[in-house]
Amino acid sequence: MGFEPPQRLVRALGESYGDAAADWLAQLPALTEEALSSTGQRLTVERVAAPGGRSSLVLLVTCSDGTPAALKIAPSGAAPELEQAALAHWNGWGAVQLFNGAPGALLLERLHPEVSLRSLPEAKALLEAAGTVRRLWVEPPAGHGFETVAERTGRRTEPMRAYAAFDPSLEPLVCAALAAREELVAHSPELLLLHGNFRQSKVLAGERVPWLTVGPEPLVGERAYDLARLVRDRVEDLIASPGGPVTARRRIKRLADSLDVDRERLHGWTLFRAVESGTRALAVGRRQEGELTLEFAGWL
Repeated sequence: MGFEPPQRLVRALGESYGDAAADWLAQLPALTEEALSSTGQRLTVERVAAPGGRSSLVLLVTCSDGTPAALKIAPSGAAPELEQAALAHWNGWGAVQLFNGAPGALLLERLHPEVSLRSLPEAKALLEAAGTVRRLWVEPPAGHGFETVAERTGRRTEPMRAYAAFDPSLEPLVCAALAAREELVAHSPELLLLHGNFRQSKVLAGERVPWLTVGPEPLVGERAYDLARLVRDRVEDLIASPGGPVTARRRIKRLADSLDVDRERLHGWTLFRAVESGTRALAVGRRQEGELTLEFAGWL
């Protein structure tokens, strides 16, 4: 099958997996043919979804009965088996419907990849996002293999400390974020299934219902962790606004109150996730993204 993977995917995989990304990309034509034949039905490929995501190739396909679908092919490092388990458990409730799954490949309900919540005015987008994410917060399946919030964030603390050692000007911010995490994981109030990377661009327009989430990085823990990434959505607009700090704090209050989440816990997780994301972006050379995210974190 002849096609070029989107450059956004190539760059992101290189940042995440280094040389191993090139190996996976070289195998992608064969992996695609295998995925197309492993779904249990004849699929006709229309095109590659572009610019696509940062962790997988998405092909827009048509099933043998004429149903439009999307075939998602991901490297093992992206844990597609966990995404499959989460989507199967949600069963289309607030999330894209899983049609079928095979090793490294998911056949999904076709949404409109070009229309996300980011296409809406900010106030409307946040309202729709809150209504979507609340549907995902359910009890995890028995015997699940999802990691906890404490486990995932614990793996990310050492890289944060390492970057603070490299750039001592960031040490106070990193220390504040790490202290917030320690306090938060010591007394976690709930253990629900979470999206893990929920934000406006992860909610796409659908036919079955108006908005459905995609691309989970599922884990179990408290709702405040899942909301924290949403708080800093459209961070570039926040930074450009003279009222950015006030708007950021207002978002925390409104999201926490509308979803019955503790404001202080949402504030703490927003701080930690912003500092973690900012230092990680700087470490792989995404300087503008890292600096914007850390400026946002400084407001908190």
